[in-house]
Amino acid sequence: MTEKKLIRRQQLTFMIYNFIAFTLIFSIFGLIIFSQMKLTLYSKTDNDLYSFKSMIEKDGLPRMEKPRMGPPDERPPANMPPNPRITILTWSKDNELLNRENRAGFFGDIFEGMSLQKSEIPTNIIINGMYHFRSITLPNPSPEDGIDTIQLLVNVDGEQNVLHNFQTLLIVCSVLFIFLSLAASFILSRKTMKPIIRSWNKQVEFVENASHELRTPLTIIQNKLELLLTAPYEKIMDKFEHIALTLSETRRLSKLTTDLLTLARADSSETQLVKQSFDLDPFIQGVCEPYMELAEAQAKHIFVQTNAHTTITADMNRLHQLLVILLDNAIKYTTETDSILIKTTADEQKVTLEISDTGIGISEEGLQHIFSRFYREDKARSRESGGAGLGLSIAEWIVTSHKGTIHAAHNTPKGTIIKIRLPK
Repeated sequence: MTEKKLIRRQQLTFMIYNFIAFTLIFSIFGLIIFSQMKLTLYSKTDNDLYSFKSMIEKDGLPRMEKPRMGPPDERPPANMPPNPRITILTWSKDNELLNRENRAGFFGDIFEGMSLQKSEIPTNIIINGMYHFRSITLPNPSPEDGIDTIQLLVNVDGEQNVLHNFQTLLIVCSVLFIFLSLAASFILSRKTMKPIIRSWNKQVEFVENASHELRTPLTIIQNKLELLLTAPYEKIMDKFEHIALTLSETRRLSKLTTDLLTLARADSSETQLVKQSFDLDPFIQGVCEPYMELAEAQAKHIFVQTNAHTTITADMNRLHQLLVILLDNAIKYTTETDSILIKTTADEQKVTLEISDTGIGISEEGLQHIFSRFYREDKARSRESGGAGLGLSIAEWIVTSHKGTIHAAHNTPKGTIIKIRLPK
């Protein structure tokens, strides 16, 4: 599978995951809103039904709902229910509606032919396919009057219409949200893939460069050893140059492997800093002292100006490695009579370390890539001096891990300045 196909496949996977997540969140959110709205709309009618049911269980059926016996003038006065929306139906043991004639004034004959649906909790029923009622049934507390079951009804056409309109609105919004989720998922998947693609490219570049850097010394070592095998009886002195070159390439290979391991651990955040407080100026002077002798042997000059006069909390080993990298570069890229200046200063919160030289300098393009891995301004010169372009990448990691900053700039009239700021 090619790189582009793999990236597109991973982007599609992210888009699907995002879309499913958005859809589930909106669906659950919509169901919660719909159920809460339905519960709120029916809460008043349900409370009225329960209240009237309790009243009937306590006081009996209202007199107007009992079978009417005798002349009209001898009938007892009506005891109307407290809520005019409540309709009372009475049923016999044979599930026959007893008071159908009492409903004609308000609902007409819509209850004619309906069947009893017993339920002790409020339940939705539809009558004649168009009228919605909330219904609850209870046994008659006074069965001697011929009524077996009492059914309480509340018309909920208004509530049902509100729910229907809200459900329609939710469906329309859901369809719209699906398209918005697709667009958002696509955008998010592209944004998610950007750092992955960038890391992928850096990894590919890193592997290619590392393979190239490792292959060169290995090839040299292999060729020299094979050459030595062709003359097994020769003396070491006769093959001194071949052995020295092999040893030099072995050292370079060992250093390259160490640098690669350091960067790999830095990328995985495996390396932990061991911080401690120490005086900065004596530490700088101690690290620079052997390099001053080395520079003097090459007719170069190293000057140290320590003006920080403060303590710093940092990893001494890593800062030592940082200074070694910078001093080694400064000596490599300077010629005879050139000078190198190491200067420290401090303010209330941070210390500043500057290493400047009057060497060959670096181009404008080089300043943009100087801390990139395997970047070398002059590859031929770097290979001759044993550099692989990893030192400044390690230096940047050391400074960043200490929550500091490192910058490179041109030195006037020539050379390079590396400026580092670290918290105390």
